[in-house]
Amino acid sequence: MAAGEESSPLLSSTSTNKTTTSTTSHKRTVTTKRSSTSESTPLLSSSSSTARYDGEADEQDRDEATSAEPHPSGTPTSQSTKKARRWPSFIAMGILGVLVIAIIVLAFVVPEAVQEYAQQAAVIEPTNLALESITTNGVRARIQANFHLDGSRVTNDHVRRVGKATTWVAYQLESQETKVDVRLPDYNHILLGSAIIPPLVVNLREGDVTSFDFVTEIMPGDVEGIRIIANEWLEGRLEKLRLDGEADLSIKSGIIPLGTHTVSESLVFEANKIPAIPKYNITRFNVEDGPMKGSMLADVSLSAFNEYPVELDIPELAFDILVPGCAISDPTILVAEAATKEVHVKPRSDVELEVKAVIRELPESLTTACPDSSSSPLDNLLRQYMHGEPATFFVRGSRHPDGDTPKWIADILSSVTVPVPFPGRTLDGLIRNFSLTDTHFTLPDPFADPDDPDSNPKVSGNILVTAGLPSEMNFGIEVTNVRATADVLYKSKTMGKLNIRKWQQANSTRVEGKGDEGATLEIQSQVIDAPLNITDSDVFSEVVQALLFGGETVRLRVKALVDIKVQTTLGNLILKEVPAEGKIPVKPLPKGSIGSIDPKVGSLRVLDTTSDSITLQALINVTNPTPYTAHVPFVNVHVLGNGTVLGSATVENLDITTGPNSNILVTAKWNPPMGGAHGRKIGRDLISQYLSGWNTTVMVKAHRDSIPGQRNLCKALSRFNMTFAAPRLDLPGDTPEERSRFIRDATFHFFSSTATFTLVSPLHYNTLYLDFVNATALYNHTDPIGQITYDLPFSAPPGKSQTPRLPVEWSIGSVGYDAVKRAIGGRLKLDAYANVDVRLGNWQESLWYRGTGIGASVQL
Repeated sequence: MAAGEESSPLLSSTSTNKTTTSTTSHKRTVTTKRSSTSESTPLLSSSSSTARYDGEADEQDRDEATSAEPHPSGTPTSQSTKKARRWPSFIAMGILGVLVIAIIVLAFVVPEAVQEYAQQAAVIEPTNLALESITTNGVRARIQANFHLDGSRVTNDHVRRVGKATTWVAYQLESQETKVDVRLPDYNHILLGSAIIPPLVVNLREGDVTSFDFVTEIMPGDVEGIRIIANEWLEGRLEKLRLDGEADLSIKSGIIPLGTHTVSESLVFEANKIPAIPKYNITRFNVEDGPMKGSMLADVSLSAFNEYPVELDIPELAFDILVPGCAISDPTILVAEAATKEVHVKPRSDVELEVKAVIRELPESLTTACPDSSSSPLDNLLRQYMHGEPATFFVRGSRHPDGDTPKWIADILSSVTVPVPFPGRTLDGLIRNFSLTDTHFTLPDPFADPDDPDSNPKVSGNILVTAGLPSEMNFGIEVTNVRATADVLYKSKTMGKLNIRKWQQANSTRVEGKGDEGATLEIQSQVIDAPLNITDSDVFSEVVQALLFGGETVRLRVKALVDIKVQTTLGNLILKEVPAEGKIPVKPLPKGSIGSIDPKVGSLRVLDTTSDSITLQALINVTNPTPYTAHVPFVNVHVLGNGTVLGSATVENLDITTGPNSNILVTAKWNPPMGGAHGRKIGRDLISQYLSGWNTTVMVKAHRDSIPGQRNLCKALSRFNMTFAAPRLDLPGDTPEERSRFIRDATFHFFSSTATFTLVSPLHYNTLYLDFVNATALYNHTDPIGQITYDLPFSAPPGKSQTPRLPVEWSIGSVGYDAVKRAIGGRLKLDAYANVDVRLGNWQESLWYRGTGIGASVQL
């Protein structure tokens, strides 16, 4: 072959000048003399040099074969003498003798050189392999290949010259029917398989191409050997594969028999040269309830490309589908039985495979939690699938195949387990709608341990979820319980974490889609006391501000991992860590909501007093203007006046419902020194204004210890304050006209120059003492009537009480004095200004009072 020629090109057109053809019922051999300028035999030759799959040569082949046949010569016209007739015999015998001697010499004198030449120069190019049929013992395969010798591949000049000379002398070799055994020398010479090769004729001269086309029966060997090789290959432990081919080969060259020789050959395949499992695509996947209770049917279509020149018919086969156990060393778990339809595989073409599987009751080993884990093998499998990761299944031939499957196929397939990655599917966008209604909040319990769920705020409410069902899920499913862990976000920033550790009851309804819309599953569940851990106080502050002052619905985003208990025809399953995402719309407070709270004090009880402080309890009535309810285990807030802390208020175990809430027990401490040096003055003025009936306001504000152990939550709440009108007291004998007046009426005794007043104490259980009174009565807001100065203590017990007669120094000659005289025996309205020293237990304070419109009677 010329040095510039290509070696074994993929496709070429071959020019020939000599063809030898021999055909039997089992084989077809075509030998072609190659032109010195042609390419070496290609992998797939054109029709001019390759037999068709039906065993017939093309018209051009037949023509060339015919032209190569010798034409019969005519009968000679002259007769030879006897001596003349002996010369051809002598020549023929001489040539035959030389040929025999040459074969003997070549066979016994230079066998090593010939063997080396044959190994290096031989080029075998398979063009097609078709498995014609499967028999009870193996398969009948049709093999098509091209063979030629290429001396340029031999590196040793001496070996090349000897080899060419030998093959020129021998020209052709013909083998008898031969059995070839293929063994694995690295595995105790286990028999991998056997093949019966029909008689073949090979042209040995360089440049001649022999085309093989024959049918052979291939029989599998030791099943254990096949299993070992297959498993090592599948597990990636097979670095190389060495095969030994052995045969007792009976050959002859022409009419000269060359005897029977034991021939062996070794082939080594590197791991990267061994064909891999072809890539495949799942074109259809559908699961539905089976006809029998407790079963499901899976319908799967696979598509793969056959890149090899192999054609075969794969019969219907049965397989077991298995999944991994808890550990790699654990046995796999049978979950389904599958069967394939008959498939015709064409060379270098797409292959479509239809698989039907039956899933029956799930085994206990699949759903039982693994040791030292809360997850079962099924949990692990579903987690991979739902997070978009390939889930690994194992496919093994069934040990109980269909009756038409030959035993040898069942033995091989059942001994090999093939891992098959099943592409995962992310469930992003599965949750189409997420809403929370009838929301109820519970503040943290200050006495709970830090790891206790009660140490966090809690949320309760009714959840309605609309989930889209994947198109492949066409079986009945009912959600019975849910639980979840979720991040709560506002404007893409995490505000906190919602942890629903306990199973919450749920129910679901399947809703079929309209048109191209898929089916959905509506899930309803009532969440009770789900802990909400505030992780970012700044974000929480934004949410509170938006709720209080935004006026628009606040949309919180929830990213959750949900555990779902479902009922299917296979039984009860738990789907763990299903990714879900949705939005919770939170309605803001209506405008004017803070003012509509309208707190009112029903009763007061003093619990303790010091020189600077009063600790008291009050029953307060408020109105909740929001659609939300709440439970408050404990909260303490500061009470401020004019921006100065004057005391604190605490509520415990409080349940707030929508609308009016009555008799809320509040413990408060009046302690103006908390506000610093000027706190006492501000506190004194605030009480004086309140007792005088002025429109006073108090501010309530959280501080960093409002809820013990919840610094983030307290920090967020402390940024806001709520200002209320000072709660009005429900005083004994209140009427709409006299509501919340501490001095109900007065009686002036004209001749004795004394006056008595009817007082109403806001304290229901404690007595208030007045140690000093300096008061002035006015008529028509400006005209003095008289002045009262009294420095003897007197009491104001709970409810209504009468003061002792207080001395009056009349403003004689004033307009007010004249008005009093005219009112003797009648009544008049007056105002009162007073400075009073009051005492309650150990607490003392000097207050002022401004009262207007006090009804007074005048007696002689």
